Amino acid sequence: MAEEEGAEDSEAAHETATALEVARGELEKAELRVMLSGEYDRLGAIVSVHAGAGGMEAQDWAEMLLRMYMRWCERRGFKTELADMQPGEGAGIKGATFTVEGDFAYGYLRAEAGIHRLVRISPYDSNARRHTSFASVFVFPAIDDKVEVVINPADIRVDTFRASGAGGQHVNKTDSAVRFTHIPTGIVVSCQNERSQHKNRAMAMKILRARLFELEQQKKREELEKFSKEKKDIAWGSQIRSYVLQPYRMVKDHRTGVEIGNTDAVLDGAIDDFIEAYLMGVRKGDADSMPN
Repeated sequence: MAEEEGAEDSEAAHETATALEVARGELEKAELRVMLSGEYDRLGAIVSVHAGAGGMEAQDWAEMLLRMYMRWCERRGFKTELADMQPGEGAGIKGATFTVEGDFAYGYLRAEAGIHRLVRISPYDSNARRHTSFASVFVFPAIDDKVEVVINPADIRVDTFRASGAGGQHVNKTDSAVRFTHIPTGIVVSCQNERSQHKNRAMAMKILRARLFELEQQKKREELEKFSKEKKDIAWGSQIRSYVLQPYRMVKDHRTGVEIGNTDAVLDGAIDDFIEAYLMGVRKGDADSMPN
């Protein structure tokens, strides 16, 4: 439409082209919201890369993958921090773990979890033979450790009673002891060490908050264990992507069929096409599986 109007009215053509760009931008935002609508997608990520069997060749491949993801994060403006790295024997790395801070870091990077396969002429083979190496990539959501414990007073049943045991004559004269029952969780906390019911209430609340905080931490550990189980399901025979440098140059994602011939660009962090194709395919699969 803009081209057709261009011959007759350049101003109208410009307005049409501008409206088209705006519409395209809105469409891209809508697609992003659909692709990254998972419960943890907005969070940061924890990424681990591990070399497979194969000695220096596999360790070098793991280091290449680590660099690829670091470069991708740099392109995105994400902040990374290397948490752990085990140097390889002679070259490369046995494994590394790094954190990624940025909106939707986990949403994007979860597309990279799996086995990555490299085919090339090994620089560590004096006979210049072609080698196949594997490395595994695990991605976890960076669940925030700062848990804000919000307690609804309506959720607490408060019982007062007369303290018993040691404490002197003043302790047992009034109902200064308190018992808090947190109804949603069933946690019960009692305090009777102080003569003042006010002080006992404050101490009981402090203990209850600590108990609820630990409960939240346990839930997080269970969530991470769930992701660990998914991690264990990644088998060496289920590679998600192949990076072929010999006898031809091609990177192919086996889940989506996306192929890119510029292997140097991919290994330098240009992996958005693979990520977006995977995310679009996952969402489409979710929609196709829904009952009519």
